[in-house]
Amino acid sequence: MLSKRVMAFLLIVLGAILLFVAYPSSQGLGDPMTGAVTGRFADATEWLTVLGVASSVSGVGYLLPGGTTID
Repeated sequence: MLSKRVMAFLLIVLGAILLFVAYPSSQGLGDPMTGAVTGRFADATEWLTVLGVASSVSGVGYLLPGGTTID
């Protein structure tokens, strides 16, 4: 049970760090220019955001009752 909580906490922290890095990246000088030309964020910003959200959601999923078990 303890390892499940530790894993969930680590995933949530990792997701928060990735999102914390992705947000300033999306507000930098280069990314809005790329967005104006292509209509999308830069690839690195998109990956950081997607992986941050996925990590956070899976961490919360581990905390839910009846979630995935870790042996």
